[in-house]
Amino acid sequence: MNKSNFSSHPLWEKEQKEVSPCHSPYSVERQRGEAAEPELLLHQYWGYTSFRGIQKDIISSILTGKDTLGLMPTGGGKSITFQVPALAQEGLCLVITPLIALMKDQVQNLKKRGIKALAIYSGMSRQEIIATLENCIFGNFKFLYISPERLDTEIFRTKVQKMKICMITVDESHCISQWGYDFRPAYLKIAEIRQLLPGIPVLALTATATPEVVKDIQKRLNFRKENVFRMSFERKNLAYIVRKTENKTGELLHILRRTSGSAIIYVRNRRRTKEITELLHNENITADFYHAGLDDATKDIRQQRWQTGESRVMVATNAFGMGIDKPDVRIVLHMDLPDSIEAYFQEAGRAGRDGEKAYAVILYAKSDSSTLHKRIPDTFPEKEYIKDVYEHLQYYYQMAMGDGQGCVREFNIEDFCRKFKYFPVPVDSALKLLTLAGYLEYTDEQDNASRLLFTIRRDELYKLKEMDDDTDKLIQTILRSYTGVFTDYAFINEDSLATRSGLARQQVYELLIRLAKLHIISYIPQKKTPYIIYARKRVEKHHLQIPPSVYEERKERYEKRIAAMLDYIGNDTACRSRLLLRYFGEKNEHDCGQCDTCISLKRKATKDIPTKSLVENILQALSEQAMTPATLFGQLSADKEQLCNALHELLDEGQIIVVNGMLEVKK
Repeated sequence: MNKSNFSSHPLWEKEQKEVSPCHSPYSVERQRGEAAEPELLLHQYWGYTSFRGIQKDIISSILTGKDTLGLMPTGGGKSITFQVPALAQEGLCLVITPLIALMKDQVQNLKKRGIKALAIYSGMSRQEIIATLENCIFGNFKFLYISPERLDTEIFRTKVQKMKICMITVDESHCISQWGYDFRPAYLKIAEIRQLLPGIPVLALTATATPEVVKDIQKRLNFRKENVFRMSFERKNLAYIVRKTENKTGELLHILRRTSGSAIIYVRNRRRTKEITELLHNENITADFYHAGLDDATKDIRQQRWQTGESRVMVATNAFGMGIDKPDVRIVLHMDLPDSIEAYFQEAGRAGRDGEKAYAVILYAKSDSSTLHKRIPDTFPEKEYIKDVYEHLQYYYQMAMGDGQGCVREFNIEDFCRKFKYFPVPVDSALKLLTLAGYLEYTDEQDNASRLLFTIRRDELYKLKEMDDDTDKLIQTILRSYTGVFTDYAFINEDSLATRSGLARQQVYELLIRLAKLHIISYIPQKKTPYIIYARKRVEKHHLQIPPSVYEERKERYEKRIAAMLDYIGNDTACRSRLLLRYFGEKNEHDCGQCDTCISLKRKATKDIPTKSLVENILQALSEQAMTPATLFGQLSADKEQLCNALHELLDEGQIIVVNGMLEVKK
């Protein structure tokens, strides 16, 4: 692909016309138990005059109590399909999603529209979780967002049965399928929640699902009857481009300089996010980096800078983007190959959600193919290796045979690998496979809330005289907010303390550190710590069984996904948009006309058609004298391939002939 591929492309006209929200001429009033009209709700709260695509069909289906699966591309308006029907009926909508960023964003947006919504996510104290659940029982709230991991807690299962639930929404529902690219075992708990809430319909939503996964989602969620609504995954405004290069950083800079607007650059590992960001800074391009290892405060600041345009580029691992609502991303660029079409399609789909021209670009070097193939043994290490990791885990924790069930242990993968001479990536994969096999639960990098304990007695605290006003204000806020802080560690939330005390969040943190140094409190700041939870008693290594459904079948599907990704990259004859749509089971009879293969084929076709002037020049030259093809080529300054095509055409038409190796005009 050459530079001109980044020229203007047709815009995609948005179907949904927006007017000022919350200023509808209609009023949404109804008697108790009577459903409101979805269109009126859409207009009152969102300001739209009509639904888009399959939104209305999905809403009608879920309002009649049917289990429903909606397949909608990124930016297709998924949130409308559960928010409107939840508002149209009495009761609370339970929204299950793994995306904390989406939870926070949607709760904030709903509150701005005057809709009562809450979320439960990591970092909240037990008291805050209980208060949230109680509010959902007694507080007339409409939405509760919760991660799938929280479904298995006793407190949630007890409280949810007391709530008036009207529907359950399962976002990113492809995560429930073991055949999907992003399977998460916690999603399997949703079927158990359905048993606690009999008769409550489920709305499952996803932007990436193959036909096989579509069937599996419905089976795993215990759909009473198959019921699927599909919106075309075609993105008419998005140009898919693969640029083959051995100088990726040079191409990256060239593309960013040739285009304008916000960008996301995806790389494979955390170290590369920082390296690329520093490169961009040196080239005077504003950028931030983002990965799962950053603390929440840093993530929020960087995300905010990028969303407001203060930073043009976000350089990130695949931890970034899910649930981020930024419509004007002009380019999504992959420096490294994703390991599946599903992952690529979802990440690429974050470009151009406003319907205007955007690009999804992959930079591909020859070594990328072997790098991608290497992920197979990293993701599925040999079974003997997995058994060795399991055995060494017992030595690491000094776990006796027959012990372990229910035990919870912090897990430091770097320390473990150092002690037993392993590499982290295959160890991480081995632990995930042991999780799927039912021997343990491996939670990688869970956010653990900060903890605090007063190390002096309450009466000693009141005798302290050297406290400034801010410190005294913070201590009083802690004592009012949390109980038992003199006898045991309490989970605290610095953001909450900042809000209640009127201090800045950073100020709260610094004061807590100071109190800890004065030995007034013991303070353990929030940290990301993986955990190992033993699901079964320790077994002998030779008794450990990893069934084909966990290993061989999953490995085969993983290999097929990698092969599909490499086929997509290697293609230079078929429209890239059509290839992607075909992968997801959607037939499309027309080419996009804007991907690199479409543009290349158009140029070739144009090049292959001899121009009228070239034909006239050939006939003029040969009418003056017969000559060999080599002499003719030397006399005419034309593209050799076009000249050959023109000669073949004239010979086929009989306008010129060959006599003794010489070309001449037929008399």
